[in-house]
Amino acid sequence: MNPKKSRISVSIFFLIHGINLASWASRIPDIKAAMDINDAQMGTLLLVMPISSLLGLASAGWILRSFDNKVPLIYAMISQCIALAAIGLSTNLIALAASLFFMALSFRIGGIAMNTQAVILQKSYAKPINGSFHAMWSFGGILAVGLTSLMITLQVPTASHLTWAAVGMGAVSLISYPYLPSGDRATEGSKIKMGKPDKPLFLLGILILLASFCEGGMFDWSGVYFKDVVHVEVYTAGYFTFMVCMTIARLLLDQMIARVNKKTIYIVSSLSIVTGILLAVLLPFTVPAMLGFSIVGMGTAVVVPTTFLLAGDSPKYSAGMAISIISSYSIVGMLFGPPLIGFMSEAFGLQFSFLFFAAMGLLILPVSLLYFSAVQKAGSVA
Repeated sequence: MNPKKSRISVSIFFLIHGINLASWASRIPDIKAAMDINDAQMGTLLLVMPISSLLGLASAGWILRSFDNKVPLIYAMISQCIALAAIGLSTNLIALAASLFFMALSFRIGGIAMNTQAVILQKSYAKPINGSFHAMWSFGGILAVGLTSLMITLQVPTASHLTWAAVGMGAVSLISYPYLPSGDRATEGSKIKMGKPDKPLFLLGILILLASFCEGGMFDWSGVYFKDVVHVEVYTAGYFTFMVCMTIARLLLDQMIARVNKKTIYIVSSLSIVTGILLAVLLPFTVPAMLGFSIVGMGTAVVVPTTFLLAGDSPKYSAGMAISIISSYSIVGMLFGPPLIGFMSEAFGLQFSFLFFAAMGLLILPVSLLYFSAVQKAGSVA
């Protein structure tokens, strides 16, 4: 394995993963309008994705034992691209739900394989590099949202936009595939071990859960918030600033991990999410809302990569299995988060509903402190 070429290849797959997700998410307001559905109905439709993710998670252990991670990763990435095109071409709710189901399944399997490769590749480097992979994922989101903004301005139909994006990303995936790391199939620690629960890993899962509420909710509802609450014509503005600041934070994450203890990173992240949401909710105007979303982007950016990095050092499980376990908690966030916001919005208004993200962000602080306390008691090194 050539670590340099492998790092570039893994980075490209993070980039594509981010582009695919943001391409769909940034078009949600258009899809919602085309299907003529309200917030509650949109929330119900989004339930399809976490249900599908459960299937991907259930198969993770077998996949990790049976294949090098590059194999499920390329299949998942091509499947994502097919699903992305299908979303754009959907003309009814049944077709859209089926496309979302297919996309979520491929996102889950691809995400686990991709993050496992990143954590294993980190072990080949003396300096932290994990944050750079997640920065590429966020940068992919920026590219996708920027492209969506251009497509909206040029009045390019959603179907054409998503289809060509899918074709392009599929081609790049196939070109980059040969350079992915090989020989990383888990030979041990890839089965759930019965007995006393691993408390540090459980708390890392809770952190992923809280982060998924905040991060996933911003992906799914930021465009709708700027369109319906802030009343901005180019409604991708909030999502764009969120993704830009998320990318900046992730580019700086490796330096932060080298210089600042991880406990401080979680504390700052928690307070940033709360501050940003409150600013956007209390002052729902273009400039303060964009500033608020920027702060939220920087706050949410570092939680997931830092948590995956800590999980990769689990003494009980392989890196892939540990990541798979804590990823299962994000499904709960995906299952209840977007639909809950939809139902709350229908009852109380979308502006009030965003306070839910502030509450979840605030909880990151005490849970992270409990994790480091548990690690200290277990005699582990965080």
